Amino acid sequence: MSGKMTIRIESPDTEAGFTAFIKFQEVIRPELTARWPAATEMQLPFLMGASAFAAGKTMKAFVAREGGDMQARVLALLDPDYYQRWNDRLGHLALFEARPGSYRATRELMDAACQWLQSQGALAARAGFYLPIEMPFVVDEYDALPPNLMRQNPDYYHSLIKDAGFESEKGLVDYKIQVTPELIARYESALEAGRRGGYELFPLKDLPPEKRVSDFAPAWNEAFYNHWGFVAASNEAFAEMLGFFEMLGGLETSLVACRGGEVVGTLMVVPEETAHAALKPGRVLEDSEKLNFLGIGVREVARGRGVNLAMASYAYLKLIERGAKYLSYTLVVDDNWPSRRTAEKLGAKVCANYLAYRRNFRR
Repeated sequence: MSGKMTIRIESPDTEAGFTAFIKFQEVIRPELTARWPAATEMQLPFLMGASAFAAGKTMKAFVAREGGDMQARVLALLDPDYYQRWNDRLGHLALFEARPGSYRATRELMDAACQWLQSQGALAARAGFYLPIEMPFVVDEYDALPPNLMRQNPDYYHSLIKDAGFESEKGLVDYKIQVTPELIARYESALEAGRRGGYELFPLKDLPPEKRVSDFAPAWNEAFYNHWGFVAASNEAFAEMLGFFEMLGGLETSLVACRGGEVVGTLMVVPEETAHAALKPGRVLEDSEKLNFLGIGVREVARGRGVNLAMASYAYLKLIERGAKYLSYTLVVDDNWPSRRTAEKLGAKVCANYLAYRRNFRR
């Protein structure tokens, strides 16, 4: 007689089922002394189809159970806008989590999710990059608290994912900056140079809500049009996202840059919010763990003219005024050398490495 229990694959489709799906994240890595709670307020509307980010997408959640206990989970989704932009019949797998040693459960889970994607016309699946829902998998800095929204996955995920038929597809790096007087002077100089160059910076908090979206969204979508894996979001989705930013205090540090009345640059910066992190008794966060989240986009017409440095410097100086000792430049794709050079000019150093995975169905 085999001692193996049967793996059962389920697909939750109720609010209670989706909530349990989301909360499973908090079961993983109980040894962590500092972690981000599951982002129920953002993920539940998406899973329920009530979020603007879910519009036009086909999704199905999958859960693997053994003996009644959840062993692994993943969300499979198809985005026709991705197909159209990249001419790639690719489905996405998001929100993967799994218990240690769950090789069989993960393999059966991923097989079921991939079979469903294939039945919907997909030829491959990507796990680890579908912004803002899916972030890549960290490969080295496993224990420090990362910027919010970033993964804090365990090291064994890479073995589980590769055992389930995936290949490494794209590497990414995370950047961190230790604040020094020399860097403060550099930021002040970069900000002044941007102003001398004719650029005006407008924090989103100073714009009417409807203008925040109409100024920010088209410029951001254009700036990232050729970025690997990027899919433009609707104005409604940006309005939803900026609403979250407002709750997190990010409208003072997020901005648009204009020249001659035209928006040429966009910056998303959410200040550190480690007050919301879950800490075990006695755990004290290091200053190097109190990090902002950053995303920066410059339209092609303004690239190479310093507006990127001016925008980042504006936000960094605001964060430093609030007491930040460390800053984050956040994720950059390995081969995005213009952005990596910007990080270096801002004094940033690589602090962690990440991976996105792909499984081709017709190998």
